[in-house]
Amino acid sequence: MPIKLIAMDIDGTLLDSKAQVSTANMEAIAEASERGIEIVLVTGRRFDFALPIAQALPCELDMIVNNGALAKSRNGTTHLRYLLPRETARGVLESTLEFRANAAVIFDRPGSRQVMMEKVDWDDPIRGPYFRRNREYIGEVAPLPDCLNGENPIQVMYAGKCNPVRAAMQALSGLSGAGEFMLALTEYEDRDFSILDVLCPGVTKGKTLKEWARRRAIPAESVMAIGDNWNDREMLEFAGCPVVMGNCVAELKSRGWPITATNDEDGLAEAIHKYALKSAGRN
Repeated sequence: MPIKLIAMDIDGTLLDSKAQVSTANMEAIAEASERGIEIVLVTGRRFDFALPIAQALPCELDMIVNNGALAKSRNGTTHLRYLLPRETARGVLESTLEFRANAAVIFDRPGSRQVMMEKVDWDDPIRGPYFRRNREYIGEVAPLPDCLNGENPIQVMYAGKCNPVRAAMQALSGLSGAGEFMLALTEYEDRDFSILDVLCPGVTKGKTLKEWARRRAIPAESVMAIGDNWNDREMLEFAGCPVVMGNCVAELKSRGWPITATNDEDGLAEAIHKYALKSAGRN
């Protein structure tokens, strides 16, 4: 069936290793949109952190952010929202005290204090650049659970070197209440950097993409999904046309899905031309 919707990850997929969108990717996305194919960015990023990327693309699009917890239009209109109950978030934080330095609580609120941390190390060698780029959105509170003062968050997030984040994931997976939340892991082993998101039960990129497509009356067979990391697995499983990046994690390559070039070789553009535009009658 012809592709009617392209769901694309941002980091490691749309962006190259210098966090830039290549000319080839821009042109392929624009051509797909001009031919009536809907474009949806599907990312683990917060809306405001993903928005500059969305605004740079030369077409209309929508966004699924926070690993599926929110779906928004580029103008900020919310279409789907799955929040983590604050008591669940509190239990997660109180059960992982040894990882508190890696923890943040993310809220769906305008402006400041979207990202709450116990203490921000602005010079952290790994996370410092993110902190400084998002300074206006970050707030501090100690102890961290005190930020859960009546408002449900989007998620609890752990970020840092791979080993402590993996240990946090193992600790959370072993909790008696592990069924009360969903874990989404993103890893960049070459940078020794990982992000673990604790989300509302059942929330994944794939679940929200499925609901988005249902509302748009687009069958799974007409959905193309492109990703590179663990948190992309469910949306790739949902899509009738899943494609993984040449730089993706090994687990995705083992699934037998088509593999395009890397993010530094315009792999996204290659996939769009091969699987989406070709299905629409263009080589």
